[in-house]
Amino acid sequence: MSGVTLSKAVKKYGDVQVIHGVDLEINEGEFCVFVGPSGCGKSTLLRMIAGLEETTGGQIHIGGRDVTHDDPSDRGIAMVFQTYALYPHMTVKENMGFGLKMNNVPKAEIEKKVAEASRILQLDDYLDRKPKALSGGQRQRVAIGRAIVRGPEVFLFDEPLSNLDAELRVDMRVEISRLHNKIGATMIYVTHDQVEAMTLADKIVVLRAGRIEQVGSPMELYQNPDNKFVAGFIGSPSMNFVTGVVEGGKVRIPALNDAVIAASVALPAEGSDITVGLRPQDLSIKPASSPITVDISEQLGGVAYDYLNTPTSERIVVETKGDELIRSGTAVEVVLAPGTAYFFDAKTDARLR
Repeated sequence: MSGVTLSKAVKKYGDVQVIHGVDLEINEGEFCVFVGPSGCGKSTLLRMIAGLEETTGGQIHIGGRDVTHDDPSDRGIAMVFQTYALYPHMTVKENMGFGLKMNNVPKAEIEKKVAEASRILQLDDYLDRKPKALSGGQRQRVAIGRAIVRGPEVFLFDEPLSNLDAELRVDMRVEISRLHNKIGATMIYVTHDQVEAMTLADKIVVLRAGRIEQVGSPMELYQNPDNKFVAGFIGSPSMNFVTGVVEGGKVRIPALNDAVIAASVALPAEGSDITVGLRPQDLSIKPASSPITVDISEQLGGVAYDYLNTPTSERIVVETKGDELIRSGTAVEVVLAPGTAYFFDAKTDARLR
């Protein structure tokens, strides 16, 4: 196992810079997830670590070794891609051992490593099958097994679950988490799905436009976001953002019928606008004579998401418990749990603390 360090890492395509001086330390044995919207640079950064993209500036170290300009085969990494990239004419066993065979590893050692990877991934019953006889989840496990047999210092995953249906994605998340617990290797995982990031990661790196917005554990980012972008990206459903007005050392929220809430942060000048963040889980609703009405109610069983129409036309989603469906058009009052609001500078989006 080895840690990974990026120092002022830069990537340019001609005059276009897509990675802007990234500094990051991933500890040995850590499960680190790169997350962010499409085009934020997360896959590019992963490919730079793998050596599949040339680093324009800065340095990349794996296990203390400067690998910035090393070939991918010399970096001690193994990569699992979004597409399974299995050889269709080979069996599962042959696919998993092919890389070792090409490196002239003795047959007995290949057999041993493939058997161990198969045991870890519960593939023993499929070793003689070809990829066309496997499900999507089984094919992805074979691709992961092919990475395991190489005995890499670092595992790299580039959106490996994107091609799976919803149920298989959940199953494979559990499989990958179990794999990390078993072998304890350093893993770097790219996804645009913040649910995957929250459930898998020891450390999450939130990226936007080729820059790191914040790094921390899942709950650190959820409970203590540095800015509006991170607050809105981490958590499902995403945080509501509404305009607040500073009045008398408190904050009035027009979207909530001019409700006034206390703020234990340094507020800007009297009369200034700020952005108020409200998590759906911290809100509740009750029938009332009010200009706020229910637009759509999504019933998911024990939980429902109620999308509200507000006087200011700002979107608010409320998470409610129970199985009672609230009719569209129902007038409601929104109640905020005390001390749960987040406050952001309306111009810079930085968190007010």
